Amino acid sequence: MKLLARTACLCLALALTWADSPEDHASAAPDRCVEGFELDAATVNEEGIPYFFQGDYLFKGFHGNADLANETFPELDEHHHLGHVDAAFRMHYEDNPDHDHLFLFLDHTVFSYYQHKLEDGFPKNISEVFPGIPDHLDAAVECPKPECDEDSVIFLKGNKIYQYHVATKAVNEKEFSSMPNCTAAFRFMEHYYCFHGHMFSKFDPTTGDVHGRYPKEARDYFTRCSKFSEESDHVERERCSRVHLDAITSDNAGNMYAFRGEISQQYCF
Repeated sequence: MKLLARTACLCLALALTWADSPEDHASAAPDRCVEGFELDAATVNEEGIPYFFQGDYLFKGFHGNADLANETFPELDEHHHLGHVDAAFRMHYEDNPDHDHLFLFLDHTVFSYYQHKLEDGFPKNISEVFPGIPDHLDAAVECPKPECDEDSVIFLKGNKIYQYHVATKAVNEKEFSSMPNCTAAFRFMEHYYCFHGHMFSKFDPTTGDVHGRYPKEARDYFTRCSKFSEESDHVERERCSRVHLDAITSDNAGNMYAFRGEISQQYCF
């Protein structure tokens, strides 16, 4: 009897040791200020809050710690075998029934969320929802008129660009030779950003051309980090980060401006 009891206890101990725990599905929470940090996907939600995906985690906004992505998108945990979010974008075209839907791409599947709920019938194969678009994407970003000739979504995989026309579902395949391969793409204030490693480049969504002094350090602009390298524009960033701003806008040349008070104007980005 004692031998049987000891055997039962040993089996129970081993079962508890080897049982899956929530931590088994996720590595340690990432720190977006460390060297080597690389985004997997970026977009904004229906309220305009930036979402940055990295591994099993999600950063909301430009500062703060990461949460597990499945806390916001619980269905991702049901399909954990697919891996992390490869690409994401928000459909923001008022004439389309998918207006304001948030699309997340994992492996060969796509999830569609509306008002923070997964749409019926999803996830689906990417080819079913976006015919002509490949699996295992690197990045995706919306491109509404007049920023693109037609309301479009730009999908990126390697050095290939797939411009998906929302109205007709036609796909134009291009190569943006002057742009680096992106791990994430992000549309913010009508400008387009390609993240590659911990750097980013601002690009023209119609040609892929990169103008100006790029690449730049993402940790200088898209998050709050202390000075981390000799190459960082710490002084330039701090000049704009510790003041109350009344308004911010941009011109056709891609320059961004912040306003404080009645007459002050400051070039920030």
